[in-house]
Amino acid sequence: MNRSRFTRLLPAGWALALLAVAAGCASAPAPAPASVDAGAVQRESEAASRLDRPYRLVFRWEVQEPGMRVQGRGVARVEPPYRARLDLFNANGDRLAAATLMDDRLEVPPGMAVTVPPAPMLWGALGVFRPGPDVYAASATRPGTGRSTLRYLSTEGGELNVSLIGGRIERMERTTEQGVREELRVRFGDADERFPRESVYRDLAAVRELRITMESVEHVESYPPEVWIPGG
Repeated sequence: MNRSRFTRLLPAGWALALLAVAAGCASAPAPAPASVDAGAVQRESEAASRLDRPYRLVFRWEVQEPGMRVQGRGVARVEPPYRARLDLFNANGDRLAAATLMDDRLEVPPGMAVTVPPAPMLWGALGVFRPGPDVYAASATRPGTGRSTLRYLSTEGGELNVSLIGGRIERMERTTEQGVREELRVRFGDADERFPRESVYRDLAAVRELRITMESVEHVESYPPEVWIPGG
């Protein structure tokens, strides 16, 4: 029996009520994600990603942009609390890019052939949550079990959005006041893996992509001070 014939068999009031309920169910919006304390979400992610000892990471990398595609291997040296050094080499062993991160300060030697991401996203590519000093948390939500999002506003205009799973970075999106947009996608493997298996950074305005694929992770002793000198 179709719905129009069924409603003709009901009293008029009942038929109207059933049609109203059906229309309401069809148009009911999905519930909004629950708002939570942004500071608590940030502290949770900082704790989940904090460096606990010095490491040496070896990875494959690839950069694509209009008219250029280059790839090779790279080394990252990281040390608590927030120190990192990246070197990217081509297939011949020539260094094409280098960068040091000390807290939120990113330094790149002049003349490097490959552009590296800004500090918050370079930290994010290593699985470390470090949004930087120039943003403040405007809001946070929990869209699902184990998932949370943070939305930051920049003191210079624009915003930074971070999606997290279990306190670990899954995605970052950065938009400047001028409309420049960058994004980072991070993929972890097992739950106990300390660093991402793959990180993909995109500068959408420049049509540039940097892909990092982890090969090995090694515990090491503390690094000498000269490691943290750009170009050293």
